Amino acid sequence: MRRKSRILLCFAVLWVLGIAYYFYSGTTLSRKDDWSGINSNRIQSHSNADDKAHSLETLPPGKVRWQDFDQDLYVGATVVRPGQDPYARNKFNQVESDKLRMDRSVPDTRHDHRDALRSHLFSYACTVSPASLQFCSRQDKTRVVSPIIDVINMDNFQYVGASADLKGGFDWNLVFKWDYMTLEQRRARQGNPIAPIKTPMIAGGLFVMDKNYFEELGKYDMMMDVWGGENLEISFRVWQCGGSLEIIPCSRVGHVFRKQHPYTFPGGSGTVFARNTRRAAEVWMDDFKNFYYAAVPSARNVPYGNIQSRLEMKKRLGCKPFKWYLENVYPELRVPDHQDIAFGALQQGQNCLDTLGHFADGVVGVYECHNAGGNQVPIFDPRVPDHQDIAFGALQQGQNCLDTLGHFADGVVGVYECHNAGGNQARESRLNESLTGFQSAFLMYQQ
Repeated sequence: MRRKSRILLCFAVLWVLGIAYYFYSGTTLSRKDDWSGINSNRIQSHSNADDKAHSLETLPPGKVRWQDFDQDLYVGATVVRPGQDPYARNKFNQVESDKLRMDRSVPDTRHDHRDALRSHLFSYACTVSPASLQFCSRQDKTRVVSPIIDVINMDNFQYVGASADLKGGFDWNLVFKWDYMTLEQRRARQGNPIAPIKTPMIAGGLFVMDKNYFEELGKYDMMMDVWGGENLEISFRVWQCGGSLEIIPCSRVGHVFRKQHPYTFPGGSGTVFARNTRRAAEVWMDDFKNFYYAAVPSARNVPYGNIQSRLEMKKRLGCKPFKWYLENVYPELRVPDHQDIAFGALQQGQNCLDTLGHFADGVVGVYECHNAGGNQVPIFDPRVPDHQDIAFGALQQGQNCLDTLGHFADGVVGVYECHNAGGNQARESRLNESLTGFQSAFLMYQQ
């Protein structure tokens, strides 16, 4: 009897445990389903919210969100076919350009001053990144700031960091150039190499400027055409009308420098550039514009339009004269004076002495006279005149002088940094006679 009772008790316990397990399992599954449903609803809710937000975006016709942009489809539409010129469309190697991805990494070309950046991070916070150029301008609306321009090779699209020891400048032909800082200027910056660099000139339209100040200062000269000269005009205007131009060393922008323009100029690029440049000279350079015309005689024949409104703006803003600019902003630019015998091209027949684009240590030659200045603009700088010679001095272009480079017998002439010590750079000039030392060079190059 007792045995049967124990068996029945065991069955009862097992039955109770079975019932309990059944209810527990059902409740757990129900909870999982509930949580799954809740999470699914949340995900669906977020998805709907995102879709709703995106659907509210107002995009111009033909535009898409950057997340949806198809790079391969875009590149494929204009891909260079076998046998086609990869430079024809954009004047750079499009094959190499098409290999670049939107999400590629960009090299940090500021490595030379990284330690200095850490130590001066707080005192010059506005110089840390290109995106904060705008912050620099907001600190003082009269500050017009520009990055260092790194080079993207037009042939292989390699990224090359530019020197941080450069300032923008120009010669009397009013063509922009990069000037190395003087030794004194570089030494002064050693304690803080990321400090802003005062620059006489900026390159092109790559700058950040307070919008209200831009409008107050006269915007762009809208009578200029296409391209060229606008950086001269706005640089003169900013400095002469109370502002300043700065290069921010820790801000860098890569630029593809092309050898040709991918667009056309009405009347030719030379005419358009001369028109634009002449407008800048006539408005801002006062009597110093005559040095420009001496360097580029052909510019006198290019109409430059009406400048009355720009002259009135200059007067209204109370802008300083160009003499102030030369003395306070760009004292490095040598100004020809009454002692200079000549300022212009050294010509014989139809040919002119030409640096051929060479800088220091390069050999010069002769080239057909083009009356556009540039490489054909030496200055005769007298040093020791006497009763017989008009002058005894050096032929100078920028910071370089014509130099025999020690080649007396073969008549080879080159350019070398001016040292004002005579020697290979000393030349006689007599009335109605040739320049001794260069006549043989002319004859040799023309043969």
